[in-house]
Amino acid sequence: MPVTYTPATQDQLLAIHANAGMAELAASERFAAAEPDMVEAIVEGIGQFAAGEWAPLDRVGDLTGAALDEGRVRLPDGFAEAYRHYVEQGWNAIAGPAAYGGQGLPFTLACNVLENLGTANMAFSLLPMLSVGATEALEHHGSEAQKAKYLPKLVSGEWSGTMNLTEPQAGSDLGALRTTATPIAEGEHAGKYRIAGQKIFITWGEHDLAGNIVHLVLARLPDAPAGSRGISLFLVPQYHVADDGSLGARNDVRCVSLEHKLGIHASPTCVMSYGDNGECIGELVGAENRGLMAMFTMMNNARINVGNQGVQVGERATQAALAYARDRVQSARAGSPDKSPVPIVEHPDVRRMLLRMKALTEGMRALLYHTAGQVDRGTLGDEDAARRAEVLVPMIKAWGTDAGVEVASLGIQVHGGMGFIEETGAAQIYRDARIAPIYEGTNGIQAADLVTRKLGLGDGAVFAALMEDIVRDAGEEDALADLARTCRAIGEWMRDDATLDDRLAGSVPFCTMSAVAVAGWQLTRQLRAIEGGAFGGLAAAKQASVRFFLDRVVPEAAGLKASATAGAEGLYAIDADQLAG
Repeated sequence: MPVTYTPATQDQLLAIHANAGMAELAASERFAAAEPDMVEAIVEGIGQFAAGEWAPLDRVGDLTGAALDEGRVRLPDGFAEAYRHYVEQGWNAIAGPAAYGGQGLPFTLACNVLENLGTANMAFSLLPMLSVGATEALEHHGSEAQKAKYLPKLVSGEWSGTMNLTEPQAGSDLGALRTTATPIAEGEHAGKYRIAGQKIFITWGEHDLAGNIVHLVLARLPDAPAGSRGISLFLVPQYHVADDGSLGARNDVRCVSLEHKLGIHASPTCVMSYGDNGECIGELVGAENRGLMAMFTMMNNARINVGNQGVQVGERATQAALAYARDRVQSARAGSPDKSPVPIVEHPDVRRMLLRMKALTEGMRALLYHTAGQVDRGTLGDEDAARRAEVLVPMIKAWGTDAGVEVASLGIQVHGGMGFIEETGAAQIYRDARIAPIYEGTNGIQAADLVTRKLGLGDGAVFAALMEDIVRDAGEEDALADLARTCRAIGEWMRDDATLDDRLAGSVPFCTMSAVAVAGWQLTRQLRAIEGGAFGGLAAAKQASVRFFLDRVVPEAAGLKASATAGAEGLYAIDADQLAG
């Protein structure tokens, strides 16, 4: 049977303290409530809730999954009750705006809520993850009337949210979307729009857990400019909402089918059809033809939270592998005079895999909470921190999810043949993990974003300052300082001398190098916090995992320099037909 999930509470608190800098955030008036006792209560509380109520549903969610029944999506028994308890206990409202019923706490703590929920049950956690993103998009771009009508229920979690971008003919190229929005001039819906079109890959697009679903839909107005410049954002509720907040008739939107997926079976991935009967009503969010800007507010939030999923699958896989390796007895340890069989955790290569899993997971977590802390400082008006967060987002999303897949794969390897058998649960972790490098912008798109838009922030000064901070703070960790210097030099070459093709050809290894440099830096901060007397119970294990990261993962990343700077010419030495053989 799959291993029971135990929340990584102490390591999370360490990351929140050392990497997000929660004490500094709590010194502000806005986040004054985030005192140590409050933070500890939240981290411990959500960990216990996730382990107690969401983790037991993980296996049944994988085996049974979501099902479409006459246009309605049903979840296995237990999901509705667990989601209701999540809402009733206020977990969805942690970082929600206080003006609409939220607790107004730092985004860092909302990340912790999702980390625990996702480690317990990744597929289920996608439901609140999308709702939090929809809340942020409406908070920043919605009208006052839209905020008053929709935000209180989205903040509480009573209603859920979705984002609708992808269409059958328009994957990552959103400029190719065809969904239309036609203005309504008269009648009860005057001033609104009739939405018509189909969207695919819509996470939790239909379900029976929330009272209403608030769809945020990209569509084109009549005579809109071609391409991405002609996209607007619309709010399309599953059920019409009256001015007093009461629900009316169901809107003309339906789930046509559910995708059959490799993993995250309990997360309904829907094909959504809008306006089959010509009566799908939506409201414009923000300005006409500025929909991508508004949607990217939601996507930026989601990209950090998808990076969080790398931490989630890493933690779950590591716990499962450690438990199995301590129980599985096989062969004597090589070189030992005692020829009695030992648990496989004692064998050098198994120990290598386990330490790598632990080191990568803790490195991802350190990078995640450092990113979240920068987002929170941006909320407080620190423009430098806000721009640093922009640089960090593609790193946590891309490297975090790539590393999560690696850790999940290593987890299967530690289990050996039993890892390939579904009953241990190791295979599910790997299957669930594999989507994370793909959605919310593939990791190749994240790396492209880093080397095109993000490297240019402040004429390169934002990225350069990040690497300078690592060099300055590295102390005696020469390999870490050298990696940061190399990243800065490659960044300058890409920005000033490389062609666009050359930048894109080296973008993924460069993104990995940069992320590892930041993660290694943040792990050294954790060590200093422990040396200063904090979290003493983690001292021995943390010393071992950080040393593994600095001595093995950091040099590996430095070895990617050749790939990052090789340019694009070799990729096009043969044409597509020759490549196909």
